[in-house]
Amino acid sequence: MRNTAKFTTAVLAAGALTLGLTACGADKDSASDASAPLKVAATPTPQGEILTYIKDKLAKKAGLELEVREFTDYVPLNPAVQQGEVDANYFQHQPYLDDFNKKNGTDIVAVPNATVHLEPLGVYSQGVKKLTDLKKGATVAVPNDTTNEARALKLLEAGGVIKLKAGVGYEATPKDIASNPRNLQFKELEAAQLPRSLGDVDAAVINGNYALEADLSPAKDAIAAESPKDNPYGNFLAVKKGNEDDPRVQKLAKLLTSPEVKKFIEDKYDGAVIAAF
Repeated sequence: MRNTAKFTTAVLAAGALTLGLTACGADKDSASDASAPLKVAATPTPQGEILTYIKDKLAKKAGLELEVREFTDYVPLNPAVQQGEVDANYFQHQPYLDDFNKKNGTDIVAVPNATVHLEPLGVYSQGVKKLTDLKKGATVAVPNDTTNEARALKLLEAGGVIKLKAGVGYEATPKDIASNPRNLQFKELEAAQLPRSLGDVDAAVINGNYALEADLSPAKDAIAAESPKDNPYGNFLAVKKGNEDDPRVQKLAKLLTSPEVKKFIEDKYDGAVIAAF
């Protein structure tokens, strides 16, 4: 039986009132007890599925007791690690983490050698078959968090429908568009809402995990998708700084980048998720 705790944003918001009272003690206890279960927070697809595969098939043999906590929205996952509610998380790429730490004064770090997979960002549409078919004034929905919005704009640029200002990095917004010959209109939404927006916009740029949850495949359904070559958006295991060498974390890092997990990713996701190791 799948032993996974699912958390909604509403539940987390209620629980946040008590985190300040308990976080320090929880962090200290989990870090000091190497025999305690390793609590890892993740979005359900594909991260939660990958972790559950490890929990069910690989963890016992490796001497790891793993507790998987699935969050339906990725926004609370870094605060959960920083506050000690969980020991680690698995959902993000480096540009997102850098932006989060910068904005919040936090010290979450990627576990070395634990980059697991890439979810190619894709553009989806119910009305057109290719980007260049978008009409003038078409509305395109994009993620509203800093790094994924920039990532979406770079994908649209690669598809030839906009051009960004020279030198724009991972913080690009629609204000950084230098050329927009189709006069595309941008609708900024929470990433989890993007699949539900498809009926209301001409196209939407959707994160791979949310596309999968909505039965959309970057490999088959996207009218444009990111290339995995030299892509900085691989998802990795992350912890609060100082916990990288926790033996439980090291065991999970090794399992996440094992041949068994690579085969699981290849067999289950058919190119919608790509192993990054």
